[in-house]
Amino acid sequence: MEEQSLAQHKRRDPWFHFTLIPGSLLLLIGLCIHLYKSPGKTNTLLVAWMLLWILHLFKTRIYALKVQDRVIRLEERLRLASLLPENLRGRIGELDEGQLIALRFASDAELPALAGRALNEKLSKDDIKKAIKNWRPDHWRV
Repeated sequence: MEEQSLAQHKRRDPWFHFTLIPGSLLLLIGLCIHLYKSPGKTNTLLVAWMLLWILHLFKTRIYALKVQDRVIRLEERLRLASLLPENLRGRIGELDEGQLIALRFASDAELPALAGRALNEKLSKDDIKKAIKNWRPDHWRV
């Protein structure tokens, strides 16, 4: 699998980002043009159905991402509990969702120091990602 870094860690799902969404938007535009040229109940229902389909696409994507974020939070809390020194373990609950999700990219060796910085300096998720020296790839993302 290809290596990840701050510059190229975001994931695009080709079927979603380059097929389903553009195709659905093109169909919606075509249906709107058809409705404009031939107003009627059936064409109105087709446009409404297409709008609902696009809403469905985005909602199902958002649901999958939210579940993924919950799993990442759980995994990172368990990982932090096993890797942090005793004085920081009690503070794991102070890390917010963005910090936990960003810390997943830190290697085990640099995680304790970076988590300590995140807690003490209130680092943002972007600051955490920028501070990572040894990137731990996440190839299982949705």
